[in-house]
Amino acid sequence: MRFSEFRRAVATEFGEQYGRALLRDLVIDKLGGRTADQALAAGISEREVWVALCDAMEVPVERRHGVGLPEPRTS
Repeated sequence: MRFSEFRRAVATEFGEQYGRALLRDLVIDKLGGRTADQALAAGISEREVWVALCDAMEVPVERRHGVGLPEPRTS
């Protein structure tokens, strides 16, 4: 998962404003007691942060995979 895909996934699942607030303010135990922003800054992968955020927010598994990927290009 790329950073742009991570940001898109957060915005898709939680909305722009709420998503930014979650990344900044929600302390997640699975990330060592860090927020998502802190974990990313510490070098934890976007995929690991996404999964931890989804676990913390109880996002159903079926909504976690493939989120954030850009729409396929049509020729």
